[in-house]
Order: sequence, then C-alpha cells, then structure tokens
Amino acid sequence: MSSEIKEQYTRFIGRKILFIVVFLILLILIAAVSALLGSADIPAADVYATILHKFLPAHFAPSPTETIDVGAIKAIVWDNRLRRILMGVAAGVGLAFAGATMQGILRNPLASPYTLGIASAAGFGAALGILLDVGIAGGRYLVVVNAFIFALIASAIIIGIARHRGARPETMILAGIAIGYFFSAMTALLQYFGEAEAVKEVIFWMLGELDRASWDELTMSVIVLLCCIPLLMWRSWDLNVMGAGDETAKSLGVNVERTRMVTMILASLVTASVVCFTGTIMFIGLVAPHITRMVIGGDNRFLLPASGLVGAVLLVGADAVSRSIIPPVILPVGVMTSFIGVPFFFYLIVRKRREYW
Repeated sequence: MSSEIKEQYTRFIGRKILFIVVFLILLILIAAVSALLGSADIPAADVYATILHKFLPAHFAPSPTETIDVGAIKAIVWDNRLRRILMGVAAGVGLAFAGATMQGILRNPLASPYTLGIASAAGFGAALGILLDVGIAGGRYLVVVNAFIFALIASAIIIGIARHRGARPETMILAGIAIGYFFSAMTALLQYFGEAEAVKEVIFWMLGELDRASWDELTMSVIVLLCCIPLLMWRSWDLNVMGAGDETAKSLGVNVERTRMVTMILASLVTASVVCFTGTIMFIGLVAPHITRMVIGGDNRFLLPASGLVGAVLLVGADAVSRSIIPPVILPVGVMTSFIGVPFFFYLIVRKRREYW
C-alpha cells in the first residue's frame, strides 16, 4: 500500500514538473515569434542573427535590407522588440507570483494585486505626477517613483490595519477593496480637474504598456524580482500549511501572522516593481494562478514558479496579439489581458467540473 501511494505521489510530482517544463518551452517559442513582429519588415534570419550577435559576434551578424541598415536593425530588435519581450516576461512572472502568493495567504480566489487596491494606488501616484507634477523624484523618474511609493503605501495601510485588527484574511481583503475604491476615486478627481492632454496621458498609463521601461529600469525591476521571489519560495511550505486554516498551521509551528505579513510585504514589493514601469495590467495576477491550480493543484512549491511561467506566457502572448491585430497600431497590452481574463472567468462560473480551489 505504501509503495502504491509513493508511486502515485511520484507520478503527481512528475506531472507538475512536466507542466513547468512545457510552459518554459512555450514561453521561449512565443518570445521567438514575438521578436519577429513589428512594423519594420526584417527577415527572421536577421532578427535571430542580431540577437545572437550580441553573444557570439564572430559567428552571427545581421545583413542590411533594401530599406534598413544594420545599425537600425540592431536598434529595432534590441531596443524595441527584445526589451519589450523581456519586460513582458518580468512583469508576467512578477504579477503572477504576487497573485498566487496573495491568494495563498488570504485563502481567497479573488485576491490579486488589482483587487487588493495596490494597482489602483500606483495609478493614483502616476496621475499625481502626470497631472500635478508632484512627487519625491523629478525628471523622467517622477511618475515611476510616485507609482512605486503609492503601491507600497497601499500595502502598508493593509498591513497596518491587519496588525491592528489581527492578520486575518477577511480583514486584509476588505481593507484592500476599500483602498482600491479610495485611490480610484482620487484618480478620477484628479482627472476631472486636469488638462485634456495630461488626462489622456494618465489614461494611457493606466491601460498598461510594456515599452515604457528602459534597459536600466528593466534591470531594476528584475533585481527586485530576484531578491523577493526566492524568499517567497522559501515560504511556500508555510503557505501550504496555512491553506488548511490558521489554527492548523499554528498547531504545526507556523507563525501565521508573521508569515502573512512577510509574504504580503514581499508580494507588494514585486507588484510595485512591475506596475511602476508598465502601468496597470489587469487579470495576469488573477488568471495565471487559477490556470495553474486547475492543472497541478495547490502545492505552492510548484504553484508559485508555474504560475510565474503561465503569467509570462499570457502577457508576452497578449502583447504579441496586441501588435498584430491592427499593424502598425499597437493596442495597450492591459486591454488584451482583460479580453483574455473575462472569458476565462465566465468559464469558471459556468463550468461543471470538480472544484479545484
């Protein structure tokens, strides 16, 4: 009997690992296809040669076309397409990781950076910089720093209320919803009194886009992810135990309040490091963990990294679609992720399969 259980467990773990490998390969394929998309007509061989030339200059080099020289090809591929793709990967991984973590610590399938008000707070910070030119930093970093700081302020308010009232899931969720409504109302008020051009810029920021971040800003976002994600993975077993209830987790030696606070802070840092550069991208932090949980279950040791890969695939894929529908017009990627997310949630509502949460 024990050998049969062990065999079933090994098979189940193998399915989770296979899921991660499949989505890793799928991410590479989608990124490779996305690198070919754009208004500039560059042959596929030259696109990939330009990418490989950076690492193997002696073996690969792009060739000029009739209308584009080599320098322009390098600028288009690296500074436009590849930077956009890598920002999509970082943002997708970060938002999905944060969403899966928030759903785990709050034991609520609707928890995400957007529904908890963090994205709305970042939007208010950006609007404050765009419409009133008010912020801690100046110049090109005004909007970015404002969005980052206000995202952290929203998280701090949620955590502060939770510490005062006890770090219960329902307390944090209700606080997040209230904060989201508050900052949305404040943003609307700023837009009401703002000038037309500035309001238009705020709206574009809040639709979400991947090409705003420079290479330096992308590097900053990746550094935050590399610091926070391993710490979230380290807490994955505690999240598993907390899924059985706070009392059960406490009886097994988990400091529930501290774990909930620490993971919430880390998830908020991840969210802030993404939305301050991309704007508001909805549904990735909500949909990616659900897709993953439906296939491989709720073991956070596998759910967190797999959700990150699913989020990256969804976001890079949505961005590729947004650049292909009406070329050379690029639709906001936040709009495309909403088009993906809404049908998925209708599916969750009407489906008759077994419960997965």
